[in-house]
Amino acid sequence: MSVTITDVVLRDGLQDEDVVVSTDHKIAVADALVAAGVKHIEAASFVSPTRVPQMADADDVIARLPRTDPSVTYSALALNPRGVHRAIATGIDEIQVVTSASAGHSTANTGRNPDEALHGLAEALQKYPDRSFLGGVSTAFVCPFEGIIAPAALVRVASAMAAMGVRRLGLADTLGTATTEQVLASAGAVRDALPDIELSLHLHNAHGQALGTVIAAHRQLGITHFDSAIGGYGGCPFAPGAHGNLATEELVAHLHAHDIDTGIDQQALGLAVDTVKHALAQARPLTAV
Repeated sequence: MSVTITDVVLRDGLQDEDVVVSTDHKIAVADALVAAGVKHIEAASFVSPTRVPQMADADDVIARLPRTDPSVTYSALALNPRGVHRAIATGIDEIQVVTSASAGHSTANTGRNPDEALHGLAEALQKYPDRSFLGGVSTAFVCPFEGIIAPAALVRVASAMAAMGVRRLGLADTLGTATTEQVLASAGAVRDALPDIELSLHLHNAHGQALGTVIAAHRQLGITHFDSAIGGYGGCPFAPGAHGNLATEELVAHLHAHDIDTGIDQQALGLAVDTVKHALAQARPLTAV
């Protein structure tokens, strides 16, 4: 029994810090993750450098990612057509296009409502029929502006993303406050509506419930792909009250304790955590950008 983990510290982890980590230090973090056996790494997002200056060096990061292990896959995130085109130009392995399940978060995050965001992304993806895309739904379970997201609303957005041709769909508990029961019910509704789409979960961790949700989702829904960030860093700058990501080192230890293999070396992962801490200690404050 095994699961796949995508570490998102270089994107989701760093985007919510009040500092800007240098490209050199980001590459050092990538090196440490690869050394620990992490095979899937979300390396950057192609978003406005004015709104998210922590990601302003996305092109340089992608160009310098370590390629010593051909089994490692790097991904980047895009919220709109401009981001998709920028990501394509870098040659990144995978691109995850993301929209929100709620209008409130979508407007705060992208300046568009979900229907507008989905339409723009669908048009962009049609320009690249030879590329494989991943999909993601933010605020899939709880929105800071609208509260609980009904499963039917999530299924509607998920179905629109599936219609674009994404091969895996990640459901994000952006605030980290969704209960295990809520995640299971909503993810189960998406699985039933879209049985041919692989689902993954991106869990933040407000109340310490995320580890239990992972085990339950794996055993009850058969989900085998999860996002996490070493050190538990991260959050969404445009989702008030968002908590940090599920920590990769805690997730790996918890899965191994349940006899679920990840292929990741726990001791080496500890060194990766130290690398991130050092990178943040050396970073420039946002006021200096």
